[in-house]
Amino acid sequence: MKKIAFLLFTFTLLFTACEGDQGPPGLDGVNFVGQSFERTISFSAPDYQQSIEIPLDIDLYESDMVLVYHLIDVIDGYDVWKSLPETVYINAGEEFQYNYEHNFDFVTIFIESHPTFDYSLLLDEERINQTFRIVVLPVDFISSNNIDVNNYSDVMQYVE
Repeated sequence: MKKIAFLLFTFTLLFTACEGDQGPPGLDGVNFVGQSFERTISFSAPDYQQSIEIPLDIDLYESDMVLVYHLIDVIDGYDVWKSLPETVYINAGEEFQYNYEHNFDFVTIFIESHPTFDYSLLLDEERINQTFRIVVLPVDFISSNNIDVNNYSDVMQYVE
């Protein structure tokens, strides 16, 4: 009888006292998995582009997705953002795009159009003091959660 009690005690002790290293933190109660930052820039001749350094406190992995949004208006105190690339139609019957590219250190935002586009048609309010938000999200997270990256509100639910 003592042997059975000892075995039951040992068996119970083994399964209730086992501890291991704590695992990585999960998403319980956390609404963010990505990071973002904003910059206000101006575009000028000859290349109409600006390179923005990605802050060192943002971890950027090869598989991460970098998204850029343009602040196009403020309505009743709320920012209105549009994802890049963004096509803009101007009064001269022409069009151009705000677009971007990135690597591990920089995001380059630029204005582009067809080869014969006359950049002097751009108004100051289309070139000067343009605010952009750069968002870095893990691509696996975006894919597994069906996030519409063109919908700023959807994306920002998961950004710190």
